[in-house]
Amino acid sequence: MDTLALILVIIGALNWGLISLFRFDLVATLFGGSASALSRIVYGLVGLAGIYSFKFLFDDKERVD
Repeated sequence: MDTLALILVIIGALNWGLISLFRFDLVATLFGGSASALSRIVYGLVGLAGIYSFKFLFDDKERVD
């Protein structure tokens, strides 16, 4: 689950980078526009992955101080 969340967060970050630099929404392009059901599902999954990834901030397994 952690790996899947990380992959989705990376996809979201790359998509936002493309939007800011080139005004190009890769998710919308691949899945039929930003209002399509499939694009909205991908956006939703990326958002959920971002929320899930908050746990990495508080995970002390490998923290070195």
